[in-house]
Amino acid sequence: MSLNDTPRDDSGRMPTPEEVQRELEQFLKQQTGENTAKADLDSLGTKETETQPKDDAPSIETNLIPAELERYLRQFVVRQEEAVEVLATKIATHFRRMQWEQDEGKGEKRIPGLIKPNILMIGPTGVGKTYIVKLIAERMGVPFVKGDATKFSETGYVGGDVEDLVRDLVRAAKGNIAEAEHGIIYIDEIDKIAASGGLNGPDVSRTGVQRNLLKLMEETEVELRVPHDLAGQMEAVIETQKSGKAPQKKVNTRNILFIVSGAFGGLEDIIRKRLNRKPMGFGSDVEISERSVDDILGEVTTNDLIEYGFESEFIGRLPVLVQLQDLDVDGLYEVLTNEYNAVVQGKIRDFKAYGIKLHFSEEALLEIAKRAHKEKTGARGLTRVVEKALMPFEKRLPSTTLREFTFSAEMMENPRAACEELVTGGSIRQAVEAFQDETGVALEVSPNARRWLTEHARDEQTPGDVLLTTLKDFHYAFNLLKRDNMNVTPALLEAPNEYMEDLIKQSYKEEKD
Repeated sequence: MSLNDTPRDDSGRMPTPEEVQRELEQFLKQQTGENTAKADLDSLGTKETETQPKDDAPSIETNLIPAELERYLRQFVVRQEEAVEVLATKIATHFRRMQWEQDEGKGEKRIPGLIKPNILMIGPTGVGKTYIVKLIAERMGVPFVKGDATKFSETGYVGGDVEDLVRDLVRAAKGNIAEAEHGIIYIDEIDKIAASGGLNGPDVSRTGVQRNLLKLMEETEVELRVPHDLAGQMEAVIETQKSGKAPQKKVNTRNILFIVSGAFGGLEDIIRKRLNRKPMGFGSDVEISERSVDDILGEVTTNDLIEYGFESEFIGRLPVLVQLQDLDVDGLYEVLTNEYNAVVQGKIRDFKAYGIKLHFSEEALLEIAKRAHKEKTGARGLTRVVEKALMPFEKRLPSTTLREFTFSAEMMENPRAACEELVTGGSIRQAVEAFQDETGVALEVSPNARRWLTEHARDEQTPGDVLLTTLKDFHYAFNLLKRDNMNVTPALLEAPNEYMEDLIKQSYKEEKD
């Protein structure tokens, strides 16, 4: 029997945990004897055993004060002043207090009922919720995991449950349990587990997920090994044989900071109804209906969230509420012009990898912001717009000799045609300069000749390559003609030998006359 030889019955059915235990017991009896086998089975979680000592204290940046963390975030985040202020303050204080409790505060009496500053973030998609939390985790030096609430059900998902978030946090901490116990768990789309009422009553499954998360957000201990994990069970058996004890690794969630977020579509309607019921004077209904969604969401209360579908105990464990503002065109433009912006700077680096310098005009960045705003996906729309506009350039330019260009707003109207025009114009310009340096003759390429050169460029050839190839054997002819300029036409390009011979004959005739 090996870890890869999971027993199955004749029908191919996977065994139940109880059947796995019986198989393990028989295997251990054969290998080590009955007494050892019984002791080993205790390590599968069937009995209470000694908890393994914690790892060394984590190396977390706890000396940060709120103003320092806020300054750090403002380098990367735009248009979210209030949210950044609240997040920087509460998170810096959370980790500072944990450090104090471990050091100077060891002798202090523990106060029961204290609630962690778990955070609820409300804001539309693409405003940077995940981005901000990742920045904070990186700056604080704490392990961080992200999960989507939509993946969970009351009974778990794909063999797992909400406790898997804690196990993932230990993996993010590279197995250091003490470090994981001071980490951050971020859960997005939390609004999707709000219990919506219907003909058959509220959604019990979603309520169950809320209760399961509630346990984690308060304080509980999570087993690192799960009963259905055969590999983990065998590992526990081996450890027991070596040490004579049956260790159980547990993670305490008391100090793990939970941050949840969602777009909360429809919440503004609940808030408007509540505000409309208040006696606010003449015309108040009109005034409320005309207020923006961001403004309305700023009036949210606990009761609004409960009406939205959350249990009061669940909301009670999220005492810090942070609202992120939607990004308008100016906000998106500000994102693009930020020196740390991944959209623009990332694309510049893409072209740098091919030895090409890419520049964006201010008008182009503003046009990108306008188009992204129409998609209603926040900053995510910026990436989509930029990728679509620059795709033809990214494909075509590495095959050319062009090494620098500026992306303009005009190019966004028809990127493919603009790319070909850039390749054509740039390569012809370079070819004309090279020809003049070598022969002293200035070429003037007519619009019709430019189209001809473009149509006859093949594979990795540029129109400029075609021009130089066509005229390379006629340097002597230009010397005979004693001309310092030449008008390049389709007639010259289609039959260069005949064209040049006619020019030479005409030149001799003119000299005789």
